[in-house]
Amino acid sequence: PTTVADLTVDLAGVPLRNPLLLASGIWGETGASMASAYTAGAGGVVTKSIGAEPRPGYPNPTVEPLGPVGLLNAMGLPNPGIDEYPAEIAVARAAGAPVIGSIFAASAREFATLARRMAGTGVVALELNLSCPHAHGYGSEIGSDPQRVERIVRNVVAAVDLPVMAKITPNTADPAGLARAAERGGAAAISAINTVRALAIDVRLARPILAHGLGGLSGPAIKPVGLACVWQIFEAVRIPIVGIGGIGSADDALEYLFAGARAVQIGTALSGPGVALFGTIARDLSARLSDLGIDRWEEAVGRAHGTNGAPPPPGGPRFRRPR
Repeated sequence: PTTVADLTVDLAGVPLRNPLLLASGIWGETGASMASAYTAGAGGVVTKSIGAEPRPGYPNPTVEPLGPVGLLNAMGLPNPGIDEYPAEIAVARAAGAPVIGSIFAASAREFATLARRMAGTGVVALELNLSCPHAHGYGSEIGSDPQRVERIVRNVVAAVDLPVMAKITPNTADPAGLARAAERGGAAAISAINTVRALAIDVRLARPILAHGLGGLSGPAIKPVGLACVWQIFEAVRIPIVGIGGIGSADDALEYLFAGARAVQIGTALSGPGVALFGTIARDLSARLSDLGIDRWEEAVGRAHGTNGAPPPPGGPRFRRPR
């Protein structure tokens, strides 16, 4: 009989049946879509980023598929606001899904106030969106300064009794420095990465395709960027990392695992197969780990760094304690 590896994971004290999470984004807008992701095999779900007030977002076009490269978007953080959103979380929770609440705000004080509201909805953890590349006054505009990141995280951690995850931007010289700042502020985990700042031009009109101009790139093209960030962050912090960016297969997830991720998030890859992809990847992952002689997903976190008794890569880092 084929042995299957154990995919269960403890993420900052939150038990998950597997490490595959629905990424924050359009699939996390409604309770029904979050519930369907969990029912299809996800280990948990992250909500769309929610703010204090409803936001319409940017005018269309907000999304542009770029073929095999991925997806370009500048949505402008459209969301129904925290007053309306708890009903959607309730639907996802009724399906049994562990829900991680993603929030965005413009200041440490607003983040803390919003975090209290989100914590009251029954989410198992919070993810702070410090990294959206295209919303003025939010996201990476405030999340690129380590001192602000530390202050925001510290305020939120003091305000709620839940694990707080900081989602880091790749659009900076030192993502690992931002992760260290979040850890100093008391973050329980780091999510990396958000989309990569990007642009597409319509050559007939000689103007940007997206109404907002600049957008964020997601999908296969950003996987090497995400992996590099996770790799560097793993070397820099002791708290767990959630890997994000270009994951669409079991092997993609394994690359992130070996780079240092304890869990991963999947978003753009769902645009073809839909949420059934979660079940497919979970099954493939179990079999693949067994083939590699790995009994438990968790035991291989950071393996490419030479942890867990494996020899370090040539010129690579010395052995470090697996988290």
